[in-house]
Amino acid sequence: MDESRPETVVGSKSFTAVAVNCAAKAGEYIKMKLGTTGQPDFKYSRQDLVTEADKGAERLVRNLIATHFPDHSFLGEEGVEPGPEASAAALREALEAEYLWIVDPIDGTTNFVHGFPFFAVSIALARNGRVIVGVVYDPVRDELFVAERGKGAYVRGKRLKVSAERTLGESLLATGFSANPAVMRINAREASALVQKARNLRVCGSAALHLAYVAAGRLSGFWEHGLNAWDLAAGSLLVEEAGGRMSGVNGEPFDLRVRDVAASNGLIHDELLAALREVE
Repeated sequence: MDESRPETVVGSKSFTAVAVNCAAKAGEYIKMKLGTTGQPDFKYSRQDLVTEADKGAERLVRNLIATHFPDHSFLGEEGVEPGPEASAAALREALEAEYLWIVDPIDGTTNFVHGFPFFAVSIALARNGRVIVGVVYDPVRDELFVAERGKGAYVRGKRLKVSAERTLGESLLATGFSANPAVMRINAREASALVQKARNLRVCGSAALHLAYVAAGRLSGFWEHGLNAWDLAAGSLLVEEAGGRMSGVNGEPFDLRVRDVAASNGLIHDELLAALREVE
């Protein structure tokens, strides 16, 4: 590769342009399917749903990427067996690739099934295990969040910047509930404790959009347990490029293998982690 070229370009093709096009096409397909998919199937639990729209959107994205970059690897949620062990194994194998596309075709499938308008397409590209492009597209609001490593994060042409709250008491937080019942109970205890420390708490059902909202300054912080790389990859780069901070809930550095994650504007991060550690 020409060392003078940006990391997000190979030959004459922009990785970011391909990711944006894939997200837009998948978003159009998802909107067309909204309200028409019938009963969902269950994966890991009754809270872990999949529809034909998820599968169709992932096929669409996979095929478009393969057209441009046939030698790149692909990790999509719907191509992995259900359960945390299978997800971890698939990621371990996939991270060996130089270029790996990481895709959640509908992050927020339960919302999609119920017609609750908070779901997104999440597409990221990692090079040697490090995310270099992240795109989260909300087809309902037609909001496209885009980040390139070292170049910032944007929505509607406006550069994203995290919020300025300095304490939990001033902060609007978000969390989510895992499809794993045991993990869900952990999140529920934490949510009960933190809603009393923060200005308020939101549980909207899409980790990718929650992370995009942290990047946009709409949320001060977010945490959740039991997530997968496809939930986090694109949104993590949005947060970092908007000036925020990502880590594990125990403070460990974030990478694509971390499943229990905290994200914030950076200013409240240590207080957020400390409050989580206090929960029994």
